[in-house]
Amino acid sequence: MGQTQQSIIINTPVDRVWKAIRNFHNMNWAPNVIGNIELVDDVPGDQVGAGRVLNGVFRETLLTLDDKERTFSYSIDDGPSPVSKNDVKNYVGRVGVKPAPGNKGTLVEWSSTWEQNDEAAYEFCHGIYIALLADMKKSLE
Repeated sequence: MGQTQQSIIINTPVDRVWKAIRNFHNMNWAPNVIGNIELVDDVPGDQVGAGRVLNGVFRETLLTLDDKERTFSYSIDDGPSPVSKNDVKNYVGRVGVKPAPGNKGTLVEWSSTWEQNDEAAYEFCHGIYIALLADMKKSLE
C-alpha cells in the first residue's frame, strides 16, 4: 500500500484555519496550485458526497467531514497518471487541523493512502501536497 504524509504549522488560530479549509468546494487558500474547481453535483461542499474536479483533471469526492475533530477525507476517483483510476485503487486523502504544540498556531496534517502504483503515485502526490500546504500557509498567515 502506498502512502504519503506531510504537515505544516500555520501561525493562525486553529478555528480560523479550519473555517478556511472545511468547505470541499472552496480552495481559495491555494491560488497558486488550484486554478479552478468545477462542482460535479448539487451536494454542498460541507456535505459528504460533494464532488469536484480540480484543474480540470482531478475528480474527487468528499467521504467524511468532522467539525468536532476538524478533519475531512476524500477519494480521488480519477485523475492524470499516475493517480488515474487505472493506476491506483482506493485512494483516500485525509486532512486534519489541531492546535500546534504549545498552542502556537495550527498544525495541519495531510496524508493519503492507496493501492497499486506506489512509487509513482508517491512522487506525484508528495509534491502536490507540499505545494498545497505552502500555499495554505501563505494565504492564511
